[in-house]
Amino acid sequence: MNYCGLNKNDIANGEGVRVSLFVSGCRNHCKGCHNPEAWDFSYGKPFTRETEDEIIEALRPSWIQGLSVLGGEPCEEVNESVLLPLLRKIRSKMPEKDIWLFSGYTYEMLQNEEILRYVDVLVDGPFLLEQKDISLAFRGSRNQRILRLRNGVRI
Repeated sequence: MNYCGLNKNDIANGEGVRVSLFVSGCRNHCKGCHNPEAWDFSYGKPFTRETEDEIIEALRPSWIQGLSVLGGEPCEEVNESVLLPLLRKIRSKMPEKDIWLFSGYTYEMLQNEEILRYVDVLVDGPFLLEQKDISLAFRGSRNQRILRLRNGVRI
């Protein structure tokens, strides 16, 4: 997996101050996407053990609320296979940190995916240019939802 960004003090992609990881690769290709360069799976840098360690270290301060994972598309199979061990480690070592996942897929499409077991908040749905609304918190179009999860199930 490649990633195209790592923000260690993000306040735009979830509640509180967060660490945000932007993964590369997306097959959705939403019209009007704010990050079309991240559609390319080879864009950015390879995600390494050092990258994982850097994320874990960035999450340590008490004032960091959690991790946000965005894209590209985190739920592309190649990305999900790398993200799962990272999310498991964060959940195990830092259970007080929350995890937000932003996906162009809907909850209904992802509900059987293992990755959701480690996610506290799913922002789901494709970006729809016709429903763009800059007044919305943490999403770009009205069709997208902010869903609270527990063990992969909506609460």
